[in-house]
Amino acid sequence: MTHDVTGRGALEAAVADAGLAVWEFDEARAWLERARHGPMEPLAAEVWVIDPAFTHVLLVRHRRRGWVPPGGEVEPGETPRAAASRELAEETGLRAELLPAPAAVSVRSYHPDWSPTLGLSYAAIIGRDLPLAGESGQPPRWFALEDEWESVFPEDRDRIQAYVRSLATERTGEAR
Repeated sequence: MTHDVTGRGALEAAVADAGLAVWEFDEARAWLERARHGPMEPLAAEVWVIDPAFTHVLLVRHRRRGWVPPGGEVEPGETPRAAASRELAEETGLRAELLPAPAAVSVRSYHPDWSPTLGLSYAAIIGRDLPLAGESGQPPRWFALEDEWESVFPEDRDRIQAYVRSLATERTGEAR
């Protein structure tokens, strides 16, 4: 599954957002710098949806990956930020303003037969009282941050927890 995501706009937006990301994992910025000189694998974008109390995260039950943040592939001509917003709406029924700085940038393979690709994680703060409307067979669900959840990306839990702790400290001035 190889195709070129350029639209220059999409690639340049990914490079800019990768540089602004609060957290970097998997040496993603160096990987992006090497990869941008050839045909790019699809970019991925997701949203770490956090409740205003900074105690819960919203995940979607993916048929192969388990519980993951809402997200997916950046479509040709689409920026990663726009893709994250679109995927959030499609997979949860929620529309929200994403926080200005991306939460994280990482590199991973989303399928055993696919090459690693760049993923940008954005964040949104949304109340848990809003109704959820997921895609068929992929229900969304709120998880307490201290809860375990089954995922092919077990590192996501620690990454999201660390981000939420830093965001909560920044927003409220107190450590969680």
